[in-house]
Amino acid sequence: MLRWGVYVLIAIGFAVACAFLANWQFERNESRAEQIHLVEENYDASPVPLADLMAGDEGLDPGDEWHPAILRGEYLADDQVLVRNRPHGGTSAFEVLVPFRDADGRVFIVDRGWVPPGDGDAPDAVPSPPPGEVEVVVRLRPGEPLPASGRGAPAGQVPTIHLPTVEKAVGEAVITAAYGQLVSEEPSADEPLGTFTSPTDDPGPHLSYAVQWILFAIMGFIFIGYIIRTEIVKHREEVEGVVTPARRPRRRDHDADTEDELLDVGSR
Repeated sequence: MLRWGVYVLIAIGFAVACAFLANWQFERNESRAEQIHLVEENYDASPVPLADLMAGDEGLDPGDEWHPAILRGEYLADDQVLVRNRPHGGTSAFEVLVPFRDADGRVFIVDRGWVPPGDGDAPDAVPSPPPGEVEVVVRLRPGEPLPASGRGAPAGQVPTIHLPTVEKAVGEAVITAAYGQLVSEEPSADEPLGTFTSPTDDPGPHLSYAVQWILFAIMGFIFIGYIIRTEIVKHREEVEGVVTPARRPRRRDHDADTEDELLDVGSR
């Protein structure tokens, strides 16, 4: 029947959609596995000079993300920039970006840590970096995109770590291919900032979601098959003229028939 063909097409369309979503979740699971592997390889690796990982104007190799790098030079504390709305300590904190002039002359953005929010649009106080010659170890991170909402920030602040925007706020040329999350400073600052937690190794629910979409596709075919089978059985009963039990003629009771026969004999 035409209706059954429509049912099958619906099941096929639903299965195709489920297959697409399952494949998307498989890809996300694979991407997450690669991120976890990258962190495991680089996070606790031995630090190397920044020039060994980012020579000249070269960008950050994706395989070097999270790798510790050593910089020697001085902080440009007067050009400090704050990043708004960062989730730390159960609140929307501020991260403190300070340009660092390396020994090779390049200026690199160092995320020194975070401070809690204050009463207004800025933290109440921001600890200063150590003055003079400093050796810092950072973990390399790629810059972030601009917020999709288009939200801005007050002067001296940025909404995300979008390095070209940070460069404008700093007022001089900086490396825009990557920035660094602070690991250590030598000498250390008089007052430390909030530190960064290591990234989670939780793979997420992507694999289980992919399996669920596959099961949904199978269940769609089972459901359509059940509907078609039900209609076939109903159609067969109608064709064969099956009478429902409520419409069948009632049988006379056997004892009543026997009683009628005895009455007939007695009346003769």
